[in-house]
Amino acid sequence: QVQLVESGGGLVQAGGSLRLSCAASGIIFSINNMGWYRQAPGKQRELVATITSGGNTNYADSVKGRFTISRDNAKNTVYLQMNSLKPEDTAVYYCNAFIVTTYLSDVSYRYWGQGTQVTVSS
Repeated sequence: QVQLVESGGGLVQAGGSLRLSCAASGIIFSINNMGWYRQAPGKQRELVATITSGGNTNYADSVKGRFTISRDNAKNTVYLQMNSLKPEDTAVYYCNAFIVTTYLSDVSYRYWGQGTQVTVSS
């Protein structure tokens, strides 16, 4: 069984910073893409940022220049550094990862974390 556990959310004033972490554990042979999504009240879940196993990154336009995604492959962990936070960044943030759980397999399965609340006050 694979688990993704997020941490680092909280309440911060506009202009402040937070760093989210998401650690994968369980039977893991490799991890392909990892990413962060968010869902604000009354809105659909949206992509925030993704990172490949090789370190290539992709960001939503709304967070470019403010957020940085990174990963530590040795720790099976993905991070999201969020700077210059705005009230519109308020949401539950979810990490996800495509994980290979079978030895010598090319098949990866998508797993989600439980979510961590980020609240930015004005």
